[in-house]
Amino acid sequence: MTDENAQTETDADTDTNVETADPLPESVIERAVSLTRRAQETTDSNATNAYESERDKLLAEHGYRSRIRTSDDTLVLYPSTWIENGDLDLESIDDTNQAVERSLDGVDTDASWEHVEELNAEIVERIRENYANHHVKNIRAFADFMGNHYLKQVTDATSAQRDEFVTEYYPRNVWATETQAAALEESLALLEAVTEEQSGVEWKLYCVVNERLDLRCSILIGDGVWKNPL
Repeated sequence: MTDENAQTETDADTDTNVETADPLPESVIERAVSLTRRAQETTDSNATNAYESERDKLLAEHGYRSRIRTSDDTLVLYPSTWIENGDLDLESIDDTNQAVERSLDGVDTDASWEHVEELNAEIVERIRENYANHHVKNIRAFADFMGNHYLKQVTDATSAQRDEFVTEYYPRNVWATETQAAALEESLALLEAVTEEQSGVEWKLYCVVNERLDLRCSILIGDGVWKNPL
């Protein structure tokens, strides 16, 4: 009898310590967050529609929808069954734990450094397969910055985070050669190209040298919209 009681107590303790898992696969949540951030960042309406359409299709496959809570810039994912005739049906919400929330700004406190690094390493490898080594080193440095400081993929960086990397982190922490430093603008533009390539949006990369011999690059996206203008 003693053994049975001990087993029962152990089982009870185990049950109370089990954390409730997210109702959606983590890979789906992260992809939805990534696509939403990209949709917010781009200035091209075609790219925005492509990102949002891909996100909505992905969530629909799992019976979910999304909305952005603008008060704190949070992406909220919730079951499609909560909506009736286009309106929120309060009676259908029997478990609020079915909703998932992720911040779209600042440090992603729900992210795993190991997983973020894995995703960033894949992007660095994609650059390595197609471009020169100085571009690889620049994107690797950017990946270190975004992963260690913001727990984000390089493709999810905001304009402010990019500026911080270029003006503050890079000069202080990256022991770059002249060739590598001179190519930083182009490297980051190539990263934008990789992002747009993933979304299926057509793009062209243009780089020029200005009167001060600085290299400046931009991407022509979709129907003639410039990103990172020269």
